[in-house]
Amino acid sequence: MSRKQKRQEIIIEQLTIESLGNEGVAIARNEEGIVHFIKHAAPGDIIKAEIRHKKKRYAEGIIREIIVPSSIRIEPVCSHAGTCGGCSWQHIGYEHQLYWKKQLTIDVFDRIGKIPYNHIADTLPSPQQLYYRNKMEFSFGSSKWLTEDQISSGLDFKKNFAFGLHIPGRFDRILDIEACYIQPKAGNAILKLIRDTALECSISAYNPRTHGGFLRTLLVRSTVANNELMCLLITQTPKEESEFLFLDWWQKEAKLLIPDITSLATVENNSLSPIAQGEITFMDGSPYITEKVLGINYQISPFSFFQTNSYQLPYLLESIINQADITHDDIVWDLYCGAGTISFPIAKKAKHCIAIELSQSSINDAKNNQTINEVENIEFYCFDLHKKQAIDFLQTLSKPDIVIIDPPRAGINQILLDHLLEIESPKLIYVSCNPATQARDCAILSEKYIIIHIQPVDMFPHTAHIESITTLILKQ
Repeated sequence: MSRKQKRQEIIIEQLTIESLGNEGVAIARNEEGIVHFIKHAAPGDIIKAEIRHKKKRYAEGIIREIIVPSSIRIEPVCSHAGTCGGCSWQHIGYEHQLYWKKQLTIDVFDRIGKIPYNHIADTLPSPQQLYYRNKMEFSFGSSKWLTEDQISSGLDFKKNFAFGLHIPGRFDRILDIEACYIQPKAGNAILKLIRDTALECSISAYNPRTHGGFLRTLLVRSTVANNELMCLLITQTPKEESEFLFLDWWQKEAKLLIPDITSLATVENNSLSPIAQGEITFMDGSPYITEKVLGINYQISPFSFFQTNSYQLPYLLESIINQADITHDDIVWDLYCGAGTISFPIAKKAKHCIAIELSQSSINDAKNNQTINEVENIEFYCFDLHKKQAIDFLQTLSKPDIVIIDPPRAGINQILLDHLLEIESPKLIYVSCNPATQARDCAILSEKYIIIHIQPVDMFPHTAHIESITTLILKQ
């Protein structure tokens, strides 16, 4: 048998799914004890798996048949579940999702942190598990991803236009999304309206390889408190008559056809960057939307960062405040403060809050929100905390009683970790959307700190993503 024939040989194994691992992939072991990673499986499933990649110590595969379904398996709400990279856990009952998010947090602190901790609480559930995201980005693409069912149907599909979400690991392939059950309900009507009109007008979609095409991204943002909906259509600069006509339709008629839209904009982006930003060339309605959380009004501009689950955000903030145990005599630092999402409720409890962020636009939003809410005991600074000079800057500030840190997924930069160890604040509250990097950083901080509490928070139902709040105190 030739090497080519061997590569094409299909390997099928019967496996019993034991657990869920990092990024939510299911784990099983075969009779030889080799670890198998299987997507979209549930602990307790007995399956036939097709092995796609086989290494010496592990293998990766997909489900070909569920022989015995797990008792925790449920029918997904969305028809795209299992293909779309968004809701990878829709097939698992919600109470079991919460259990496994706690187990995954325990796992990374045991396996990566390798440091003692007093207590990991049960995962804080989200009050809303569907229609909870206040920000969604839908991409246009010139290369449509066809599912195996579509391919086997024998039907003819238009492949050079797609509007939906990226296939995981493929920057150039878009899965057409008919409906998304984690965005606001009105978002699905918007998807259909734009897709139907673009196809009717023969409008081209962006090609990330050639950088041709017109339509790039639809950005949908919403608020719960004021029921606002902002839609930003991101395109390249129009050249064809049909593209000018499409923009004219978008600016004049879309808002009339979808009354839920309160702000509508057109954005031009001719850069090679896939980031959903650009120059706003048209705006109908307010240039921002406003969310209200714990009595604080947050004005959110089109491209600024804000926590994506407004329903769960009050409980996240209350958990941070409770773990920090702030008094009116405390000086609190809020590092990586963004637009002040954490800073404002903290300032209500503290004597003084010092908030630091790299992004000038976020600081501008924060200062604007400070004026709106008439909060006087916060100082906002735009500064790069990853610079070596940051320690000199930090030492000019009032010494903190509590430091709250909410870094990006990559975690805290080593330079800032060194600064935190030198400053020796009595208490650190580390908020993270990636417990793996959080556990790594806590291991470094354990030189001077001990962990007394870890609280997993479910900000992203039906996904493997976990928010984690960890409280560290200075060793006596």
